Amino acid sequence: MIAQMLLKSKQKSTYKEDSVGEKPIRSVAKALSWRVVGTLDTLVVSYVLTGEISVAASIASVDFLTKLVLYFFHERIWNAIKWGR
Repeated sequence: MIAQMLLKSKQKSTYKEDSVGEKPIRSVAKALSWRVVGTLDTLVVSYVLTGEISVAASIASVDFLTKLVLYFFHERIWNAIKWGR
């Protein structure tokens, strides 16, 4: 399925279509879903290293918030870049 999507010939889009890109709400949804995965990873690693769930949860909470914001702005900046499209 993924190979078919990658190999499927992409129709040439117009500049106007390319200039719109993703909507911010899509970037928010992607940021949230990725942060859930990343936070679970941080929680497990932090727990393994510290042995304390409260410390691990604190680390994971701060990690979730800071990286959510950073990812959103990272996505928006890349959406504005035309290189590689």
